[in-house]
Amino acid sequence: MKKRVGFIGLGIMGSPMVRNLLKNGNEVTVFDLNQAAVDTLASEGANPASSGKEVALASDVVITMLPKGVHVHQAVFGKNGVMEGAREGLVVIDMSSVSPVESKEMASLAAEKGVHFLDAPVSGGEPKAIDGTLAIMVGGNAEVFEDVKGVLADMGSDIVLVGESGCGTTAKLANQIIVNLNIAAVSEALVLAEKAGIDVGKMYQAIRGGLAGSTVMDAKIPMIIDRNFKAGGRVDINMKDLTNVMNTAHELAVPLPLSAQLLEIFHSLKADGKEALDHASIVQHYEKLANVVVGGKEQ
Repeated sequence: MKKRVGFIGLGIMGSPMVRNLLKNGNEVTVFDLNQAAVDTLASEGANPASSGKEVALASDVVITMLPKGVHVHQAVFGKNGVMEGAREGLVVIDMSSVSPVESKEMASLAAEKGVHFLDAPVSGGEPKAIDGTLAIMVGGNAEVFEDVKGVLADMGSDIVLVGESGCGTTAKLANQIIVNLNIAAVSEALVLAEKAGIDVGKMYQAIRGGLAGSTVMDAKIPMIIDRNFKAGGRVDINMKDLTNVMNTAHELAVPLPLSAQLLEIFHSLKADGKEALDHASIVQHYEKLANVVVGGKEQ
């Protein structure tokens, strides 16, 4: 039996995720501070709501997909938030990228109200949000996870309960290290190849089938060559994720020298006015250092 699903946060990721929930036959109630986003999805079959409280009153499961932990906390526990409309047994699934500390704290607060809380961040960016094949890493109670797994399956294809509360967000931090350092490595390689006079498109075709090949490479190299930095994963959002990575690593006494350097590169990009671009624009940092543009086009 399909559950009534509430969804808060209708941005680059949230809106296509709602569309997949609707396509798979779910009744979905949506809310966002951006009324235009609410109206658009209402025209496609979603039920509009004017607050998190109203979303909770109409739902068995409430999903949040918001930029930062502070936004999730406000949407769930703030005035007119989810908890004001929650009944015992409601399941809140936070699919945002927040810190493990924040996830554990919110799970504890929710439990005091008899509400279940899962942290379930995603990987795959806008393309996989659109086609419903997101990787979803979940932390929380196993029985609750099994109860809502069908909802998650309407948005993703690889859904894994990693462990208890906070484990999903920890897995996402590890994911963000791998993704962003991979983009940085690809960027260094492309800038080297460009400076050496190699056709980078042909180089990409030559190496993509070998050990260096990756999903990241296939997603980002065409964007870089085409100079298409329209955000699927924004610089400022990934900078926030890497900040969470470093804060968590420091708490655990885990040195992460490469991640620390990349965080500074993100700060450099933000200072250069590139915070709203896709994180493929990491290449522009290396291009500036080497005084070259991949593909030979103007930046």
